[in-house]
Amino acid sequence: MIRTNLSTRPFYNERAVQLWLLVLAVIVAVATVVNIARVIRYSQSDTELATQASRDEARAADLRAEATRLRATVDLKEIDLASTEARQANALIDRRTFSWTELFNQFETTFPANVRITSVQPTLTENGNMLLAINVVARAVDDVDELIGNLEKTGAFTNFLSVQESFNAEGMLVATVEGTYLPGRAAPPAPATEAKPQ
Repeated sequence: MIRTNLSTRPFYNERAVQLWLLVLAVIVAVATVVNIARVIRYSQSDTELATQASRDEARAADLRAEATRLRATVDLKEIDLASTEARQANALIDRRTFSWTELFNQFETTFPANVRITSVQPTLTENGNMLLAINVVARAVDDVDELIGNLEKTGAFTNFLSVQESFNAEGMLVATVEGTYLPGRAAPPAPATEAKPQ
């Protein structure tokens, strides 16, 4: 048996190498095609986005110019005048809808027997609340405290305080009570309980 290679040129298995080179070339070609497709797609998308951005910027510039033009046509004095007139009209409406009857009905159910009203002054505040200043004459400070407690229990009077107190020549306490009045928010009166016959 001859173990030596007598050929002048040794035999190599070139088909396996060629097959691997062919597979590698196909993979590189496919990857190249996919990358080129992505580059083209991203380039088109980038072009579309750039076009959209330029359109949006042009639209924003148009809107800014329109807003500037509209601001130039607005007369701030007229706006202030209209706002003042609207506030005055609202104040007149609130005064017209103020019910003295409802207020005095509340007083009738809440005032203690030892407290008399000498004057009531409603004032409409800027935020639309009704501020009441009630001047009363009472026998003692406890009577004024009872009055404030009774008013607060109704739900129609809040934040009531005695802001001024003094005694007159007859020894009666003269006090000014102030707070916020909320018309129409009074709690319904408690139902009267009937006495059971014994």
